[in-house]
Amino acid sequence: MLEIHHLPEQQRFEGRHPNGVCELDYVRQGQVLTFTHTGTPPALRGQGLAAQVVEAGLQWARSEGCKVVPACSYVAVYMQRHPEWNDLRA
Repeated sequence: MLEIHHLPEQQRFEGRHPNGVCELDYVRQGQVLTFTHTGTPPALRGQGLAAQVVEAGLQWARSEGCKVVPACSYVAVYMQRHPEWNDLRA
């Protein structure tokens, strides 16, 4: 499990792990969030950590009443595989 932090000044969510940091970057324009990048260190890939960071971003978007543009391919695929987030698509 990651320790996830929202850094609104940097428009980023970070998942902190002892072996590195996973991130989700976004751009906010009013009530629309464009998720632009998801990154995971190579040694941590394949463990579902990026999914945890994306979930945190999507949960925050919903709580803020925002819509999401999944410009990052990882987020786009994640949202396709998890239709419970379809209501957030801009």
